[in-house]
Formats: sequence, C-alpha cells, structure tokens
Amino acid sequence: MLPSPDPIEAVSQRLDNFVGSQTRSSDEMGDEAGRFVEVAADALRGGKRLRARFCLTGWRAVVEAGGRPAASDPDGIVAAAASLEIFHAAALVHDDIIDNSDTRRGRPATHRALEAVHRESGWHGDAAAFGRSGAILLGDLLVAWSDDLLEEGLTTRPTAAAASARAEYARMRRDVTIGQFLDIAEESAFVRQPDEHHAERALRVASFKSARYSIQQPLLIGAALGEADEEQRDALSAFGHPVGMAFQLRDDVLGVFGDAAVTGKPSGDDLREGKRTVLVAYAREGLSAGSRRVFDELIGDPTLDDEQIASLQQTIVETGALDRVEQLITDYARTADRALSGARLGNAAVGELRDLARAATTRSA
Repeated sequence: MLPSPDPIEAVSQRLDNFVGSQTRSSDEMGDEAGRFVEVAADALRGGKRLRARFCLTGWRAVVEAGGRPAASDPDGIVAAAASLEIFHAAALVHDDIIDNSDTRRGRPATHRALEAVHRESGWHGDAAAFGRSGAILLGDLLVAWSDDLLEEGLTTRPTAAAASARAEYARMRRDVTIGQFLDIAEESAFVRQPDEHHAERALRVASFKSARYSIQQPLLIGAALGEADEEQRDALSAFGHPVGMAFQLRDDVLGVFGDAAVTGKPSGDDLREGKRTVLVAYAREGLSAGSRRVFDELIGDPTLDDEQIASLQQTIVETGALDRVEQLITDYARTADRALSGARLGNAAVGELRDLARAATTRSA
C-alpha cells in the first residue's frame, strides 16, 4: 500500500524529496537563504517519526476494515503523514528557544546552530541574538512547509476527506500552540494556585501540549484520509488521547531521570527549566511546607549542578511521585487498549497501533 514497506523509510524519502525541492527553489535567494534552508533541513533529521506512523496506521486501520474505498494515491497519504513531522520539527525549534535548550537529539539546537553560522561567517552583532531571531523565523518556515506538504498530500483525496483532514490539522495547530503557552504560564502561575490543583493543571498542559498533537490528532488525520465513519473516528480518538497522555508522562520522567547519552539532552534538564509537570506536582504533595519551599526554590534554577539534580531526583523518588506517575502511565495505557477492543478497524493495523502504543510509553528516549 505504501511506496516503501517501512513507514519510517517512506516518510523519510518523502521528506528528502520535499526538502530537495525547497532547497532548489531557494537557490536564487542568495547564500544566506541557502544556509537558512540548510539548517531547516537539519532540523528534520532524526527522530522516531512517531506522528507520521500513527497517522499512517490510523489510515490503514480504517482502510483495512473495508468500510470505505482504499486510497488510490499512497504517496499522497505519505505526504500528509510527513507534513506532521515537519510541524513537529517546527514545534521543537520554538520549544528549544523557549526552554533555552542547547541541544536536541544530541546535536546543537537550531538557535545554537544559527548562532554558530553567525560566528563562523564573521558577521556583525550579537551572535546569540541572531540565533534566537533566526530560529523563530525558521520555525515559522517549517510550519509553512508543513502546510505546503499537507496540501500536496490532499490534492488527490476526495473533497470531503480532504476537508476533514484539513480541519483536524488546524485543530492540532491551535491546541498545541495554546498548550505550549499553558506550559510556560504554569511555570509562573503555580504560585497562585492551591497545591491540590497542581497535578490537575499539569495534566491539562500534557493534554494540550503533547497528547493531542503527538498521538490523537495524527490518528484522526489518518482516519480522515481513510474516510472514517463516526464510530471508527471515536474509537481511534478514545485510543489516541490516553496513549498521548502516557507518552507525555513518560517524557516527563525522562526529562528528570533520562540518560543523556540516550535522550540527547542533559539529565535533569526539566528541573533546570522549571517544568511544572505531574511528577513535580506529586513530589510537592509529599513534602512538608518547609521542604516544599526549598524544592520550589531549586526547580527552575538553570545553574543547578549534578549534585543538586541528584538530590532533587532522590526527593522525587522518596515522596513516591515517580511510582505514582509510573502507575498513571500504566492506567492510561490500559484505558487506550480497551478503546480498541471490538472496534471496527483492521486487525493488522490494530495490532500495530498496540505495538506503537507500547513503544511510545515504555521508551528510554
């Protein structure tokens, strides 16, 4: 059904072709534009292609069920799925600016890469400021590229299917943008909220910032491309959101306890950045008022050394916060699995969805 039997390879090939065309179209814009597009292309390298895989498998789950005609243009489906990877790259570029992260996937973050371009070129002015400004624009360019590739993928789809997929994509863009704002707002707003509300607010951030755009919306975009009916759409939605929540909670755990050699980011980076995750909320619930004040003073300090990070990690473990989050991940995964039971979806694709869910929630990077 796909141009390549390996969905990751199929998506990567499509991205390479698209970036190649964008690179050629920028030739007439000069050397600076060429370097800009080159760094944009670098931002698309690597990653697990998770969103594309959920999109493709959501499409297959509907098509294999036999309830709607199969797609006549597999490359168009791959193009739409690949567009989600470009959008994800855009979100990561902006996320790294917001978090002031130096690395991404073991390489310099995009704003740092552009800062290096400035320095190596011997240009005038503040290289760091140039890197940040350039990365904001580069993230915007990637959003535009994502739109372009999505529209390429929709050209051969039936009008109703294209409209439905376009609407899901638009909702995804809105949700994740607001979710990202809620994330940074919580780093400041938590002081004005009752302690017992912190976990609930952190789960709200996880839903809008990650769960929907990482898993649920890619599934629904794929389902729309496959011309899913309401029952199929509801089943995939009920599966996708809890998987997405478990995925983000696993990300929260890795942001505190992950191995830098595996994750590509320094261990404890979320603590230095002041992320008010469910893990942090649960830890605070297990502390006395005095210990909580000390904990709050440390969270968000970018100068935390390895010993201080280790102390915070120990506190999170000793309060039982880590065990509670791990149980929450398990509960979300079970809820998702039940949502697929009896659903009118292709059996092979359902099996793959369950495999993808396990990979997303038990990963180490």
